[in-house]
Amino acid sequence: MRAALIVIVGLVVALAGCSSSTTPQAPRADSTAPVIAPGRPGEPAKTLSPSEAATAVPADAANAADIKYVQDMVVHHRQAMDMALLAPNRAESAKLKSLADRIQAAQGPEIQYMSTWLREQEQKVPEHHAAHEGMPGMATPEQMEALKAAKGKDFDRMFLQLMINHHLGALKMSEQVLAGGSHIKIEELATDVNVTQSAEIRRMQEMQAAL
Repeated sequence: MRAALIVIVGLVVALAGCSSSTTPQAPRADSTAPVIAPGRPGEPAKTLSPSEAATAVPADAANAADIKYVQDMVVHHRQAMDMALLAPNRAESAKLKSLADRIQAAQGPEIQYMSTWLREQEQKVPEHHAAHEGMPGMATPEQMEALKAAKGKDFDRMFLQLMINHHLGALKMSEQVLAGGSHIKIEELATDVNVTQSAEIRRMQEMQAAL
């Protein structure tokens, strides 16, 4: 009996030790540890004090820069979709056709997301062929007609040149809203556009060099 009691007591002590060593500690509200805040594209990360971090969270309210970015990007994405839809029947490169499919798969849902967001903000969703004079990277009507008429390698060359310029325009627009916008969802969207389209630009430049 005494030996059994010793074993039981030993197990209880051991379990208590495991419990106390593995239970995660909740973060303290009065922590003084610094917070690392990622910088905007092209900028280094910043070290913030807890008090600075508390006020550094992006707002959930839209400003004029957010609204303009989303309205313009809806029009911008729609033209990219129009260009990508031409690829299956006109492109020669299988890689280009695959890229066009990925562009449609990414930008189609983004158009829906942005349109819904604009309605939630009680803002107008642009018409499909809304004016886009001065919008970075947009192909002119003449360039779009020439692309529709091209086939084979001629189409591939023209598509890559126009789409690279188109993506560069989207990066410029995204950088502008990241600098001047205030809505957290639009900051997340613009950051995602930057990452996705930067990678696609590199891929298209490689394809362009191989033609």
